[in-house]
Amino acid sequence: MNRREEREQAFILVFEKMFREETMEEIFECAVEARDYIESPYVREVSVGVYEHLNELDALVADNSKGWAISRISKVSLAVMRIAIFEMLYLADIPVSVSINEAVELIKKYATEKDSSFANGILGTVAKEIDKK
Repeated sequence: MNRREEREQAFILVFEKMFREETMEEIFECAVEARDYIESPYVREVSVGVYEHLNELDALVADNSKGWAISRISKVSLAVMRIAIFEMLYLADIPVSVSINEAVELIKKYATEKDSSFANGILGTVAKEIDKK
């Protein structure tokens, strides 16, 4: 499985967690067992890591989405942006431009072009903010 496919699996799990009470680790294990998910270290690290750092990731989204409450952002876009920002902050082996581009492509696949443009703007701003630190 390539990284794009792994990222999509991570997205599905992060999105699913938005609707379930179980821990991310439990959701991951269930997906591996029941849905034939491949037990990928990347998918586990990202899906679990997003929820370990959820407040930090959401703060970056909220601080950089001018005029939009985080509750108004589509759940698809929010899940994908959380993954992209997690990659930018915690996975040094993935170039920021790749994280942003892959996020935009995932949002185009699961949401709308308008959503992808909105997310691209937020992620670009977040990337600049991270780069300053």
